[in-house]
Parts: sequence; structure tokens; C-alpha cells
Amino acid sequence: MADATFKVDGEVVDALRNAVHDCSARGLLYASKWAAELLCSLPPSKRHANAPAVAQTNFHTSTPARTRSPRPSISFVAHTPAPLPTDSTHPFSVPPNREDASVLQGHPIVSKQQDEEREVEDADRIAMAKTFMDSKEYLRVIHWLRPCRSAKATFLRVYSQYLESEKKALREWYKLENTREQPPEPVNASLHELLELVKNATDPWLLFLKAVFLCRLSRREEAMESAIQSLAQYPWNWSTWVALGDCLSDGDELSSLLPLLPLPPNHPLVLMFQVKTLNSLNSPSDNELGLCDRLLSDECFPRSMWIMALRGNVLYYLHDFTSAEAQFRKILAIDPYRVDDIDILSNILYVSENNNALSKLAHDYLAIDKDRPEICCIIGNYYSLRAEHEKAVKYFRRATQLDRTYLAAWTLMGHEYVEMKNSHAAIEAYRKAVDVNRKDYRAWYGLAQAYELLGMHQYALYYYQHATALRPYDVRIWQAQGMCYEEMGRLRDAAECLRRALIGADPQETTIHLKLAKLHHDLGEHSEAAAYHRRIVEVCRSGQKPIQEWSKSAVYVARHQILHGGGDLALARQYLEWVAVSNAEEVNQANELLRRYLPGAVMRQQQQTSTHGRAASEGPSFA
Repeated sequence: MADATFKVDGEVVDALRNAVHDCSARGLLYASKWAAELLCSLPPSKRHANAPAVAQTNFHTSTPARTRSPRPSISFVAHTPAPLPTDSTHPFSVPPNREDASVLQGHPIVSKQQDEEREVEDADRIAMAKTFMDSKEYLRVIHWLRPCRSAKATFLRVYSQYLESEKKALREWYKLENTREQPPEPVNASLHELLELVKNATDPWLLFLKAVFLCRLSRREEAMESAIQSLAQYPWNWSTWVALGDCLSDGDELSSLLPLLPLPPNHPLVLMFQVKTLNSLNSPSDNELGLCDRLLSDECFPRSMWIMALRGNVLYYLHDFTSAEAQFRKILAIDPYRVDDIDILSNILYVSENNNALSKLAHDYLAIDKDRPEICCIIGNYYSLRAEHEKAVKYFRRATQLDRTYLAAWTLMGHEYVEMKNSHAAIEAYRKAVDVNRKDYRAWYGLAQAYELLGMHQYALYYYQHATALRPYDVRIWQAQGMCYEEMGRLRDAAECLRRALIGADPQETTIHLKLAKLHHDLGEHSEAAAYHRRIVEVCRSGQKPIQEWSKSAVYVARHQILHGGGDLALARQYLEWVAVSNAEEVNQANELLRRYLPGAVMRQQQQTSTHGRAASEGPSFA
């Protein structure tokens, strides 16, 4: 059954042990750390139930893969034209090696046994090359592994070529900083050549590289196909799941992709991928919270800090800051030196205005490592909460220098510039954030706010529309877009935006209803305005709010019923009497309306009602 609980068994334990070894041996340190944390989160009884097997270099899956077509159909993704191939003499490129290409293009596919024999032959060079990779001497890795023909050696060589080309592209990009010639992001002109080296790959690790290159070239459908083929052979390489998630742009695409995955839908890897992807899209729901709870159950990974952080992120995006903080505190109790995701906790403390806790967090982590972008973000948040915006900008900029792709720092830097009324610098920071990740709504929303500060409402509207497309149920963005339309004099569009805001709003909220009532009044639509005012009265009375919060709405409804054709005079009198006996500002208005219009009118209405009631009760008379 799809909904049956997946239980972690000995096969999963062995697969995780192998993943730690296999990913580490190929320089995939993030995936290796992920697997190691998951493995150690299991209770000792599960980890030591059977003797640890010696890590194998052959590829296997811990869960049988479902049979899939070699080319799954992913028709919901539109092809994006790839950049034209560039000349190999481009200064960014790594010198091509045509012999590398022949490994995968001209030679027949070798068997698993043959590849194992080749790996044994290459073992000493691979070990040496791995030490070079650890020292980031990528050109030496490429040089020494050229004669090798095993799949593992090919992976290390091609991956090193990719890392070296990325390093050169970044260096060239920084040379153009603060000039008009600088592109939005570094241009790696070697991607086409690298793709040629792995285009006929069948090894799962090389298929992972193929997916990465295709994704970088905006060929998302092909990238997803390669990633799925890689996962079918080796599902425990988390880097492949990350590459697959990078190809998705919204939750609908994720929903279409899940049935194509070569694992059952209740597999922990599928659940982790679903939650992680929706977190990266800033759109998790209560469903993802439930998935995290399943993953943290005794049957799965009850003490996994990685999954706990995943759950903390879900709570953060759901704006449940109290529960999110408690979740991150639980992680810190297990490992007080874990830096990953600690910036989210600092954001929570900032929003909660918990200055003392944020100060302590910044002090503790500054002593751990001052050169981690997450820690620079914590310090920036600390200074921002103290309204020391220039110091905050300094640390957010430091975070971006340490990691150009650190999205949060660019966005928070933009916020600081907005606070400093430096709209042009804010726009520049938000644009950098968009260049890093076009799927993050916060950068688009920040751009819209910055342009609105400059009075450029048409530009602001364009960016608000991008933000609402990414966050269709975000109340705050719809409200801001509605206010932008109002500033432009487009009242009907403004009202439509506020109605959209109500879809995701708290049923007991009144602010949006009040704005809608005003817009409809300005449009001369008094019945619609009165309906929203009446809703305000009902919500406030049910919540036992003081009459000062709803007296104006009560008077508006009564006036509409008396003067604008509403006709419900009893309702009008009831609302006016509530206001007349209060200490609200509208007391005089209520008394005046009661005195001038209602006594006789209400009496006649009551007499008519009683007359009709008697006639109905007495029934027809017969002569």
C-alpha cells in the first residue's frame, strides 16, 4: 500500500553506510555528510543488528526500483533553448581532452565485472587523485586520471574539470564586478564540452553529472530524465535528488514528477525530497509537516537532525515561529555546533524581536566560525534588530562574499537598504537575489517594495505579480499588490487583489474587509461595502472585541439599510442602539439616525409583521 509506513531495516542501514563511503570517495561531501547524519540518527540496536559490511564500490539499491521506461515522459516542462556552444579557446574553459570523450562515445559499454577490474587497476591513481581533490588541486586530478578507464576515475576526472571550470568562471566574473560588462551570474563556457564527455553515460554517478550539466544549460526535461535514471541505479546519492529538485519551478511540477520516481511513494527518500523541494520553493503545507513527523517516527529516523531542521523550516514558512524555535532548540540540544540552517533560527528570533536570545546566538556561533555565511547572517540580523543597519549590511555583504549563491544574505541586505531609504542599493541587492534563485518570492517582493518607494508603481506591479505567482496564497503580497493598484487609481483591480488575499487570510481578520469596504464605497457600490462592514461587525462581536473597533462599520450598515435601499430597519436600529449606549466616537451619529429616521419606521415595520403573523395564524375565514 502506498500509505503503509516504511520501516528502516538492515538493507537501509547498509545502503547508508555504502553511501557515506561512495559519496565521500567521489568528493560529494554534502551527500556524504547527509548520509552519515542519517545513519547515526538511527538507534544503536538498528545500526548494529548485523555486522557492518565492508563498503562496496559496486552499485546497488537498498530498495528494488520499479521498472520504468528508459525515457520517462515529463511533458509539463517546456524546453528552454541551451546557450550556443562556445569556442574551446574561451578563457573560462578547461583544455578539452578528446581522449576523455572517447571513453564514453567510441568504446562499447563495459560490463560491471570489467569496470570493477579496471577500478582495481586504477586504485592507486584514484587514491592519489582524491587527495588532490581534497586539496582543490583539480588540474592535477585531471592530469593524473587521464590514462584511467574505470567509471570511478572518469567521474573524478570529469567532476574535477567541472569544478575547475566553475572556479575560473567565478574568477572572471569577479574581474568584471561593478562594470556594465558583468553578467548576472558567472558564465561557464565549458558546460557543452563537459556534457559531451558524459552524454552516453550509463553509470549512475556519471548520469548524476549529466543531470547537473543539463540543468545548468536550462535543458530541464533532459536533466530530470538523467537524474531519474541515476536514482534508479543508486538512490542514496542525495546530490542527485538536489539536482532533480533544482529542475522544478513549482509544486505542480513536483506533483507531476513524483509518480515517475523509481521508488515507492512512501519511501523515506521520496518523502524527504518532497519536503525539501517545497521548502526550497517556500511553499510547504501542513501535509509536509505530517511527512516530517512520519520521517521522525521510531520506524524511520527518530533523532535525525537533518529531518528536524527540515521540519523547523516547514514551521518557519508556515509562520509558526514558536514551534519552529522549539524545533531548532531541540537540534541545538543534540549538537550545539551544527551550523547548517542556524540562520533560520536567527530569522525566527529576529521576527519575534527576541533580542537577548539573538545576541546569545550570535555570540556563541561567532566563536565557532566567523567565516561561515550562515554565521555572518546571524550577526547581520542581530545588528538589524538593534537598528544598526550599516553594520548589518556589512555582515550580509560579507556572507555574499563567502558564498555568492547565499540567497538569504542578498535578500536581507536589500531589506536593510530599504530601512536606510536607499532604494537604488536595495534594488541592486534584490536583483542579485533573483539572479541566484528566480524561484524565491522574497526577492521579487523586495523589488516591488523598493520600486514602490520610488513611486514607480508600474514596475512595482510587475514584480508583485511575479511574487504572487510563486506564492499564490500569501496574504501579505496580495495586500501589497492591492495597495499598489489603489495608488494607480485602479480600484476594481485593487478590490480583486484583496479578495484573493481573503482566501489565505484568517477567518477572524477584519483589516482586509475594512479595505474592501472602503474600495467598494469609493466605487459607489454601497451594497457590497455594507456587506463587508456587516462581516466586520459579526466577527468583532463573536470575538468579543471592544465596540470602538466596529462602531464605524455598524453605523455604515445602519445608514445603508435606512438611506440606500437596504430596507432592514430592525437590523439598522439594533446596530445603532449598540453604538448609542457605548463610548465610541460614533455615538452622536447613531443617536441622530435613531431620532430622525427609525422610531416611526420601525414601529410600522413591526405592526406590518404582527398583522401578517395574525392573519397567518388565524387561517382563512369562511362566510
